[in-house]
Order: sequence, then C-alpha cells, then structure tokens
Amino acid sequence: MRIRNSFIPVEGVGSTTERRMWENGIREWNEFRVERAPGVGATTASRIESFIDEAAERLDDRDAEYFDRAFPSGERWRLYEDFRDGACFFDIETTGLSQERDRVTTVSFHRDGDTETLVRGRDLTAAALREQFDAADVLVTFNGARFDVPFLETSFDLEVDTPHLDLMYPCRTAGLTGGLKPIETELGIARDGPELTGRDAVRLWYEYEDGDERALERLVSYNRDDTVNLRALADEVTRRLHEETFPTGVDARETDEAGRTVD
Repeated sequence: MRIRNSFIPVEGVGSTTERRMWENGIREWNEFRVERAPGVGATTASRIESFIDEAAERLDDRDAEYFDRAFPSGERWRLYEDFRDGACFFDIETTGLSQERDRVTTVSFHRDGDTETLVRGRDLTAAALREQFDAADVLVTFNGARFDVPFLETSFDLEVDTPHLDLMYPCRTAGLTGGLKPIETELGIARDGPELTGRDAVRLWYEYEDGDERALERLVSYNRDDTVNLRALADEVTRRLHEETFPTGVDARETDEAGRTVD
C-alpha cells in the first residue's frame, strides 16, 4: 500500500469510512470526489481536500517525518512502500539488557543492498551512528522502539528522531507473534550464518575480548543477518497487511509515477 491510497490521517476519517471510500472507487488521492464518498460530510470533505493538497507536496519532497506524525501509530506501516528505497534496517548487539550497566558491542545497518557493521573499540561512535540515522528516510527494526533505540540513546548520548517502523507491532497486527527468529522460521526466511541466540552473541563478544578474532567474525555475521532479514520481513508483513486492509481485487501498489492507480 502506498501513502497516496490513505485517507486515515484526516480527522473524521476512520478505518470504516476509508474502506467505504475505497469500495466506491476512491482508491487514491486523485480520485477523491465528494459525490463518490457516501457518509463523508462537508467538514470532513474539506479536511480531506486540505490534507491531499499538503500531503502531495510533502510526498514529492520525501518528507517522511510529516507522514510519521500524520498517520496513527498502528498505520505507520503504510509509509514503508513509498520510503522503502531510503529505509535503513538496523540491529544492535549488547553485553546484556541493562542500558546503564551493559555495553553496545556491534551495530549493523542494511541499506540499498549494502550492509555495514560498526564495532565497539573500532568505529562504533556517536558520530558514526548519527551519520547513519541522518542518511535514512525511515529506520526499520524489530523491537527497536523498546530496546535498540533507547539503548543507543543512553549509551551514546544521542537523540534518534528519524521516523521509525518497529516491525514487532505490524507483525502482531498480522498475527505473527513471538521473537524475530520464530517469525522468520514461520515465514520461511532463511539465514546465511549459523543458528545463534542473543546469549551466544554475548559469549562471542567476550571471546573476542579475550583475543579470538574469529569470534568477532561470527558475531558480526549474526548481527548482519538480523538486519538483512529485516528487509524480507518488512516486505512480507506489509504485503500481508495490505491484503488484509485494502478491498479484495484492488491492488494499491500498482500506481504510476504521479501516484495514480493503474487499472
């Protein structure tokens, strides 16, 4: 689903009203006509038109922050399709769960098919992290809102304000529960490296500190797999939510460069 298919950011437009509009042929912004929107009063119609005028300009400017603010939290997955090419998938490894006592060991970023890993004691710095976040339209994590982002903010005195899609919540909406790896298994998303756990990641870091360079290689490989697989997960879960949300037989992903739906 693309942003241009959405009317739910508008005050007075809930999921029921939005779906009714879709079913009456108003599948994207350029198709909005008051006479084709049953149940939409004059005030709401005016708000929709004002939203479309501003949102179209913001989308042309690739202003992800605007849409991050505009969409209800449970619907922010809809930003993914439009900002997928500027998304940064990232994941951290630490020596434990305490932001105050434990340390970040590696942070991997996957963007445009390339993956980069920052390592504690080498190139993992606040400046390097800030550069990665500033270059992204949208951050994509799994449980990053509760763990990865606040851990980095505490450890490196950062403020991460890039729009953030935490896939744990869209996964739950799509009926996919549990941790990242069980969900990967359920969806058939394979990993290139060996099967490891978060506990293994802690052990590997301490083995590296004791002089085992191969332990760091395994840790980095594990961390990188997490980020690469986040792209596959984001693709799949947003596809599922699109199918659950949009009326059957209407494909909101088939649009031309101007955002008009192609019949």
